[in-house]
Amino acid sequence: MVESINIKETVEDAKYIFNNGFACSESVIYAIRKNFQLDLPDDVIAMSSGFPWGLGRAYCICGALAGGTMCLGYFFGRREPGDPKINRCFDLTKEFSDEFVKFAGYQCCGKITDGLDREHNGHKEKCTQVVAHATETVCRIVCRDLGIEVIEN
Repeated sequence: MVESINIKETVEDAKYIFNNGFACSESVIYAIRKNFQLDLPDDVIAMSSGFPWGLGRAYCICGALAGGTMCLGYFFGRREPGDPKINRCFDLTKEFSDEFVKFAGYQCCGKITDGLDREHNGHKEKCTQVVAHATETVCRIVCRDLGIEVIEN
């Protein structure tokens, strides 16, 4: 893992890949994996492919929120049953969710994109902002909790 993270570069990677073929959850995970230099297979991105459009067009949980939560789980989640480490993961996930809702207004894709023409990419500008915010928030939480230097340019 890295000793420092350039927040702007990480966010730009997420926005770029979101606008070039990946969906929201995939884009957050892609940018976090790339910039934190995580040794994770492409399968982690594939595992998130059902989240876009709020769970496969059900318009429930926002994919960017789900992808960010997966990233927090990677860094702070438990790997053994009963590990109390889960409590810290819960706390950080709640923090992420609260920050997400402050920005987007909702956790729900359908509410975030309500009134936008989803069939003709009318959501793209709004969702790009949501992906960017989710990526930045996850970066800041991870860096703060793991003592990774944040580069702000």
